[in-house]
Amino acid sequence: MAKSKNGTKKNSFFEKFANAATKFTGSSAAFISATAIVVIWAVSGPIFNYSETWQLVINTGTTIITFLMVFLIQKAQNKDGKAIQLKLNELIAAQQGASNRMVDIEDLSEKELDQLHKFYVTIATLAKKEADIHCSHSIDVAKELNELKLKSNKHFKHHDNESARPKS
Repeated sequence: MAKSKNGTKKNSFFEKFANAATKFTGSSAAFISATAIVVIWAVSGPIFNYSETWQLVINTGTTIITFLMVFLIQKAQNKDGKAIQLKLNELIAAQQGASNRMVDIEDLSEKELDQLHKFYVTIATLAKKEADIHCSHSIDVAKELNELKLKSNKHFKHHDNESARPKS
């Protein structure tokens, strides 16, 4: 996206077209139009004796529209996904105490994401042991904080002993 001389954003022709097409195809008017086309096609069947050409018209039309819509939908999803990721990155970066490892994690490999998932499973397990539901941890300090709490707070030790005991 380029900026014009006065500093406003200037979208390319394709960007403007794709945005307008996405907005229209998701509207009630588009659905009503598509329904009307199908009804007109169905009603015209007897006029054309339900010929192969009559069937070919709707099949070709829907195939072309479906083919183009796949790319339009993917473009819209990519743009929305990128915008959401940027917003989440801003929230993480702005939050003191949040792990900056989370910024741009969508670029990590599946193995690296699985490793981070294990950290959060550990954090969730540790959080279940706490009496205060407002406590939170980052990946880096979750284990250390929990160990300090266990050493200094008898409630946590008592709670751990209770959960470790088999229920009778």
